[in-house]
Amino acid sequence: MKTLMKGLVLSLALVLGAGPALADTIKIGVAGAHSGDLASYGLPAVNAAKLVAEKVNAQGGVNGMMVEVQAEDDQCKPEMATNAATKLVSDKATVIIGHICSGATKAALPIYKAANLVVMSPSATNPPLTKSGEFPNFFRTIATDDEQGPALAAFAANKLNLKKVAIIHDKGDYGKGVAEFCKAAMEKAGKVKVVLFEGIGADQVDYAAVIQKIKQAGAEGVVYGGYHPGASKLISQMRKKKIAIPFLTDEGVQGPDFLKLAGNDAEGAYATGLIDVSGNAMYKAAAEAHQKAFGTAETGLFFAQAYAATQSLLNAIDKAKSTKYEDIMKALHTETADTCLGKIKFNAQGDAQAEGVGFSVYQVKNGKWELNK
Repeated sequence: MKTLMKGLVLSLALVLGAGPALADTIKIGVAGAHSGDLASYGLPAVNAAKLVAEKVNAQGGVNGMMVEVQAEDDQCKPEMATNAATKLVSDKATVIIGHICSGATKAALPIYKAANLVVMSPSATNPPLTKSGEFPNFFRTIATDDEQGPALAAFAANKLNLKKVAIIHDKGDYGKGVAEFCKAAMEKAGKVKVVLFEGIGADQVDYAAVIQKIKQAGAEGVVYGGYHPGASKLISQMRKKKIAIPFLTDEGVQGPDFLKLAGNDAEGAYATGLIDVSGNAMYKAAAEAHQKAFGTAETGLFFAQAYAATQSLLNAIDKAKSTKYEDIMKALHTETADTCLGKIKFNAQGDAQAEGVGFSVYQVKNGKWELNK
C-alpha cells in the first residue's frame, strides 16, 4: 500500500508540475479527490489519464494535437468540486474526467453544462446523474447504484439466506443511494425484512448508538452504503462489541484502504466490486505501463474505468475530427471505442455499455479481497 500511494502522489506531482497548454492541445481536466481521506479513489484516475496521454502523444497525438492532463483536487467535497470545475472551465479544458464522488459530481455538473463541456466519470454511480436527463453532457464508464443495490439485496437473500437486515448509510448521495436501492429491492423481493434503516455521519467517531439499535432490532446482517472511512469504523466497533453478523457493503469500500483501516475486523466482509478486467489485453498493457511509471502494479480503484474514459473521449475527438462540444457529443453517442473495459458504446443517457461494466461480489479472505464464486 505504501508503494501504491508513493506512486499515486508522484503521479499527481508530475501532472501538477506540467507547464501551460501548448497550441493545438487537447487539455483533459481530471477532477476528483487527490488529497484527504478519499485520495485513493481519485489519484488512480490521474494516473490513468496521464498514461493514456503519454501513449497517444508518443503515437503522434490525436489529429495532430498533443494531449495534456490538468488535475484539480476536490477532496470529494461538493463545495471544492465547484471550485475545481470553475478552474478547469477558466483554463479552457477540452473535456473532463471526473468527478469521483457522486455528490461532488452533482455539484460540479451545472458549471460544465453552462460551459458546454463533456464530462465523463469513472466512478460516480448515482443514477439520476444520467437518468434524469438534466445533464446531457455527462457520461460514465461505471454501472449505477440501481444495479448495485439490488446486487447486494440478492446476495444477502440468496447466498447468505439472511431474513432480517439492518441497512446503514453515510447520508451522502452515493451511500444513501446504494442503501435505498438495496432496501427497495429487498422489500420488492419479500425475502429479507429491513429491520433498521438509518444514516450516520462518516466523520462520526462513536457508532455505539446505531450498533445498539442493530442489536436490538435482531438484525442477522448489516448492509453499509458509503465509503471506507465509515465502513471501517462501523465494522471494527461492531466486532469489538462481539457482533459477528455478516457485513455487506459497496464498491466504494472494496479497496485496500478498508483492509488497512479495519485490519483483522475486515475478515469475512462482503462488498460489491467492479468486474475483474485483468484478463483484458489492453488492461494488462496499462498495468505494465503503470508498473514502469510508478513502481507498482497496484493501479488502485477506478483506474481501469478512468483509463477507459480517457480512451473513449479521445476516440470521440479522433472520430469527430473536432474538439467542439456538439461534435464530441455526437461521436460519443454514435461511435464505439476500444478500451480496457472492452468495446464501449454509450446509450442515449450517457451510460456505458460494455462487457467490463458492472458489479461482482467480493469477500475479504486472509486479508485480501477475493471474488466470491
